[in-house]
Amino acid sequence: MYAIVDIETTGGHAAGCGITEIAVVLHNGREIEGKFHTLINPGQPIPRYIVALTGITNEMVYAAPRFEEVAGNIFNLLEGRVFVAHNVNFDYSFIKHHLGICGFELNSKKLCTVRLSRKIFPGFASYSLGKLCQVLTADREGGWS
Repeated sequence: MYAIVDIETTGGHAAGCGITEIAVVLHNGREIEGKFHTLINPGQPIPRYIVALTGITNEMVYAAPRFEEVAGNIFNLLEGRVFVAHNVNFDYSFIKHHLGICGFELNSKKLCTVRLSRKIFPGFASYSLGKLCQVLTADREGGWS
């Protein structure tokens, strides 16, 4: 049972920054069991460099729910599942911190797709998610299976 998670934030540190978007895909190892996605109003301005990086603007999150409004739902989705993310410690630290503020204690096993891809595909020039998808798609089109 896996929860594949991706978030966007207002910066790099969970204690001083907010979450602006969260997506969770629930997977049982064979098929998708559910999906959740929402923008989040972080309760603080989104810095310009983050807007440039993510494309998420202050206007986009203005009417979005605050994290505390969706915290219970997020906790229920993650509880008892392996938390999977690309650079898992970043996403996990933010979600664990913000859930903790809302009174939920997250203690999930974690799986990092960056570390996993380095083991499975040693020697790639980059292990960014975009580059991995690009290389693996090119390899598949060229006969990789």
